[in-house]
Amino acid sequence: MPGPPGARASPPVGWVLWARPGSSYSPMCWRPWSSPASSCNSPSCPFADQHGARAAFTLSFLASSALYLLLVAACSPSLPGVALLFASRLPAALMHTLPAAQMVITDLTTPEERPAALGRLGLCFGIGVIVGSLLGGTLSSACGIQCPAIVAFVVNLLGAVLSFTCIPTSTKEASTQDQAAPPGGPKASVFDLKAITRLLLLPGVLPIFLVKVISGFPSGLFMVMFSIISMDFFQLEAAQSGYLMSFFGVLQMVIQGLVIGRLSSHFSEGALLRASVLVFSVVGLAMALMANIFHFCLLMPGLVFSLCALNVVTDSMLTKAVSASDTGTMLGLCASVQPLTRTLGPTLGGLLYRSFGVPVFGHVQFAVNFLVLLFLWRQPMPQKKDKVW
Repeated sequence: MPGPPGARASPPVGWVLWARPGSSYSPMCWRPWSSPASSCNSPSCPFADQHGARAAFTLSFLASSALYLLLVAACSPSLPGVALLFASRLPAALMHTLPAAQMVITDLTTPEERPAALGRLGLCFGIGVIVGSLLGGTLSSACGIQCPAIVAFVVNLLGAVLSFTCIPTSTKEASTQDQAAPPGGPKASVFDLKAITRLLLLPGVLPIFLVKVISGFPSGLFMVMFSIISMDFFQLEAAQSGYLMSFFGVLQMVIQGLVIGRLSSHFSEGALLRASVLVFSVVGLAMALMANIFHFCLLMPGLVFSLCALNVVTDSMLTKAVSASDTGTMLGLCASVQPLTRTLGPTLGGLLYRSFGVPVFGHVQFAVNFLVLLFLWRQPMPQKKDKVW
């Protein structure tokens, strides 16, 4: 219903849903589905390799500050809010804080310590997502829609200052896997697609990367459609969906931060990768038979374990397969998997859901991961010494 003449238009729908606690579109509801690496699919990951951790973190925090500043401006009645809202997405191409942190972890840990360290980093990320979402909802309810963006702007500026003053210029010298660049070779640019192709063609890289993409894609389709499935199939209210996703996020943090690290000290990465794909297949078969939200809650631990194990283990294996000078680029490639799923997922997932219903997601997940499991079983995987599969 239109307001009186001269009245300010309501905030954009997406903006309101973002800030409303319990909304199915709130970060509290959808962010736990994402992997820790999902925040970067841009050229700024090679930037971290070439210019060091300090420059990467500082640039990322400054880009985040610009994004939130544009969001604050979009709420002003005297400015073109819709145009600024779209413009606020442009700095996201340079927001790569988490992959930069993963690169630093990769540089500073031994191959044996890497899966556990990446898992603990994911635990910290999950805590920040849930606490930040709850705080953002509280601030927007108490102080207005602009308040969360203002606080985020200030915090990111503080992060930029701390990065510039406290983060070392580069962590590559401390890496235990540091390898010199080929003598006389040209220096790769941030946008060098040939360098990315070269990484994918290194021994052992392309098969693991394809496993990461193919195995996680069916569950990604389900995740993209979950806001609709929760209301249409499970008949959940928005607040109930929010509670469910918050529980999912907590479960993800516990498994990623505590369980994966312990398992990686007892089993090889190849065994964990096969286990994650096997559990994906079993969960997919059960998902095809589920009829209510209680059944989904029973499947949730297996689904979370598969997601966490697949992401952490493949990230670790891929960074070990490249030189230390290329770890940032490789983590950027890993991070591009989630945006790819979120780009193709709504169209493909919507067609599948409309034509076949919820069980089709389980059937697809079971079939795809069963084939991936057969492929992995035929591939030689490195084993930990003195460990039994």
